[in-house]
Amino acid sequence: MSAISNSRCPVCRTSEIISGKWTLLVIRDLADGSQRFCELERSLEGISPRTLSLRLRGLEQEGIVERRTYPEVPPRVEYSLTAKGEALLPLIEDMRRYGREYLGVDDCAVTPAEPVAA
Repeated sequence: MSAISNSRCPVCRTSEIISGKWTLLVIRDLADGSQRFCELERSLEGISPRTLSLRLRGLEQEGIVERRTYPEVPPRVEYSLTAKGEALLPLIEDMRRYGREYLGVDDCAVTPAEPVAA
């Protein structure tokens, strides 16, 4: 069976944007506000830096994520959702509700890793 893609179908087009592995989880984590790359990497245990970079770049190109660079030494970069990205949050909430009601999954609350003492 060949892949079906129809750029005129809103469901197909939205699916093309959010269906990549980790993409919805990146959006979920940015729902709480701006985060730095290392914070996202910690909260998305198992994602490679290259994959996270590709997902953020793709979401930025789609206008879902905004990348802000601060003129500091060392440079600080933060990622946040745009209005277009925030419009996806009800979809994520519906997925969370579905998981609770029909899949028996309690919650996906992300607990950041504890900092390691030096």
